[in-house]
Amino acid sequence: MSPSLPPATRSPWASLPEDMIRLVAGRLLAGDLTDYVRLRAVCTNWRSSTVSPRGRGVIDPRFHPRRWMMFAEGHGLHPGHENLCGHVRFFNLDSGIFVRVRLPLLTDHCVLDSVEGLLVLQRDEDTAIRLLHPFTGDIVELPPLTSLAMQLKADYTQATKLKLMRDMSASISVAADGVVRVMVLIGTTWAAVATSQDTEWTMLPWRIPGHYQPLSSGGKQYLVHDTFFEDSPEVSQIFQMEAHLQDAPKLIAAIPKKKLAYPLYLVECDSEVLVVGHKDRSFTHLAVHRLSDLVSGRYVPVKGIGDKVIFVGGRALCVSSKILLPPTTGDAVIYRRPRELTFSQYCLGSSTWSLATDECSMSMSGLTQGPCSLIPHVFTCCSRRHWNKGLMYWRDNEPLTWKVNQKFRDGA
Repeated sequence: MSPSLPPATRSPWASLPEDMIRLVAGRLLAGDLTDYVRLRAVCTNWRSSTVSPRGRGVIDPRFHPRRWMMFAEGHGLHPGHENLCGHVRFFNLDSGIFVRVRLPLLTDHCVLDSVEGLLVLQRDEDTAIRLLHPFTGDIVELPPLTSLAMQLKADYTQATKLKLMRDMSASISVAADGVVRVMVLIGTTWAAVATSQDTEWTMLPWRIPGHYQPLSSGGKQYLVHDTFFEDSPEVSQIFQMEAHLQDAPKLIAAIPKKKLAYPLYLVECDSEVLVVGHKDRSFTHLAVHRLSDLVSGRYVPVKGIGDKVIFVGGRALCVSSKILLPPTTGDAVIYRRPRELTFSQYCLGSSTWSLATDECSMSMSGLTQGPCSLIPHVFTCCSRRHWNKGLMYWRDNEPLTWKVNQKFRDGA
């Protein structure tokens, strides 16, 4: 408030004690970084009483934008496209709010992954890997992929190795001294680690189990290894790896398929890892379990997930139903059914199936998508093959054929 105003008209909020301001700020930061930023913008006292996220966006996990996802634009508009004028949009998985951020760095970098809301980038000229906080602009440098390609004992050319390594899933951990450690899973075979102080990647001496849909959560990687086609008991196995360790994957759950049938999907929902699977091999009904229950040998399905909706694709995302339009409802799982090959939603409360989009939104006439539906965009975020290419994941699992920059077509 202006000091020229009479004392009776000045707001008492600006004079709150610093410890109370920090307490409120901590509560906001536990929810979303942008709420914390808005609090710091209220007045000089509130700003000086709280820590600025700029300069600490990557090295302080409190400031990671976990519930933000880079938006899949479609129409050939990959990050760095000239028509975007250096801007990229992000959307919040809980509120549906969009933020448009200027990231000119993407003109000569490609996006490999998103972990804890941070972008894993590869620089075109020298394959250097960088972690970028999209809102603060903070960057942490990591060694180039060329140092890792030399360690791959595979009969591939250097260019082929680099292309294979773009198919990665990353997890991060931050030490108390601010050193960032990154573990990457390359394809379904290799794992490597590097820190912000290293000059090259270290290939881990063991191979990871064959897996699909890895999940990164809280500095850990979770893998589903299925033994359906192997000469072994019919169980699905879930392994855990930790970014700050170099230990081999640890088997944490072995799930009989008579309890939860293949395929299984891992998703983080309200800071808890959930496992989504079919109740039987008819693919008629779905069930959601807490991973912690399965680790303990308890097979009690979750009765509901409130207003949340789980999207299942190459990776799984949990979003609020408030950001979606009818006929989509909360307490549901949306994915492409194995037999119908359409976007369907399964209501956990009623155990019933329905279409996730209306007929208009499912229109395939020409290159026109239905209006106002976020569902194809969220599914594209789940598909690593399409998410950052300007392509759109659709009901036939094929991208629409827009012309795309060649380096992105040939990349991850």
